[in-house]
Amino acid sequence: MTPLILIAVQGLVLPAELLDPAAPPPPVPPVLVFFLPPPPDPLPLLTPRRPADAPPVLPEEIRAVVTAAVGSGDPAAVAAVVRFAKITNPETAIQIDRINEAYLARVAARKAREAREKRDALLLAGPLDYWKGQVELGASRSTGNTDALGVYVAAAANREGIDWRHKLSARIDYQRTRGITSTERANASYQPNYKIDDQLYVYGLGQYERDRLLGYTTRLTAGGGMGYSVFRTGPARLDLEGGPALRRTDYVGLPGETGIAGRGSMAMTWTIAPKLVLTQNAALYLEPDARSATSVTALDTTIIGSLKARFSYNVQYESAAPTRNRSVDTLSRATLVYGF
Repeated sequence: MTPLILIAVQGLVLPAELLDPAAPPPPVPPVLVFFLPPPPDPLPLLTPRRPADAPPVLPEEIRAVVTAAVGSGDPAAVAAVVRFAKITNPETAIQIDRINEAYLARVAARKAREAREKRDALLLAGPLDYWKGQVELGASRSTGNTDALGVYVAAAANREGIDWRHKLSARIDYQRTRGITSTERANASYQPNYKIDDQLYVYGLGQYERDRLLGYTTRLTAGGGMGYSVFRTGPARLDLEGGPALRRTDYVGLPGETGIAGRGSMAMTWTIAPKLVLTQNAALYLEPDARSATSVTALDTTIIGSLKARFSYNVQYESAAPTRNRSVDTLSRATLVYGF
């Protein structure tokens, strides 16, 4: 921009000699010239220059995408968007991490608040509050060449407290084929767990069993031991237990026996998809002169709401079964399950 030049003439009052035409011309007054610097360029005031060592600026479109993912509240979506944003914009990874860390801090604070609220609610709850469970029902009827009727009913409930976990289960399986009882099985159990920490716990067990085809009319089990939750979060959960048990068995046509057994069990739940869950429950009892085991593998698929369809495979093993009976029983079934 061209500098401004100001010119000032000194002496604005003409002397009297200039009025006389014969007088000589007066001397030329001095001229003062002032050079003013040009005004500053307005552009630097609007967009100041960034220092050469300043960190790169996160592009607005990337910030908008990350912010939208955070606003969705979906941890999987946030993790995926943050990962790809850092891959495509590695120079701004620090700024992306700051947004993600702020989101994770809010999530952790919310979970801590919810845990405190749940703990306070459990402290004030009664013994019948906060139970969750399910009822399972199945039946079959065949006529004509084969006359058969089968009924299966099962129920399970559990309550997760602050220090204690309670599990209740019961089931009845009955079937007659051509007027002959081909399945007669009943089971009921109660298991309290005292939680030492998030994974380790102590359990107790009281159980009643009946299975005439496997050779016993009544079996009572009382036991206890230690349990460990290998997985408690995520899609898979796995509990392993072991300890001694006292068993009283009344056999069909034979004297009853009472003895000490070693017990080991596992309980696994795997959420394959939001509406597809695989479970595996198994227990093994080792006695000096007998062994018994049970295994139930089930696949649940949600039909609507709390109603599910279950496809299961049950295996029962009894080494002390009467010689006229097989020591292994298997049963496949399809049932309906309602959760509450």
